[in-house]
Amino acid sequence: MAKKNDSLKDHLSRYREIHISVIGRKSGRTISIPVWFVFEDDKLYLVPVQGSDTQWYKNVLKNPSLHIEAGGAEAALKAAPVTDPKQVSSVVEKFRQKYGPSDVKKYYSKLDVAVLLNLPAQS
Repeated sequence: MAKKNDSLKDHLSRYREIHISVIGRKSGRTISIPVWFVFEDDKLYLVPVQGSDTQWYKNVLKNPSLHIEAGGAEAALKAAPVTDPKQVSSVVEKFRQKYGPSDVKKYYSKLDVAVLLNLPAQS
């Protein structure tokens, strides 16, 4: 198990984009989309591009089970919405540092929420 986790962390440290899969809150179908992320201290941060209006974010509120894939490494995780303005601002700043302020401004229209995913601790 630790080997798979190491592989995932290795992939997360090398990639700029991952795929997340969520369960549609109305359709019940699995929906997969590419997203940007920040990985830090066994925590994976996501910012929905349209904030709380983003469809995958609304799906996560109904069903927090989320599947991630990064370069062939995968994990099933539980999503925790981040709605505290100070915490959201901190996550957005991490995105600005990784992707650049102009790209964050260009692609993210509403910055009112974020999502936290805790990777399992190594055994």
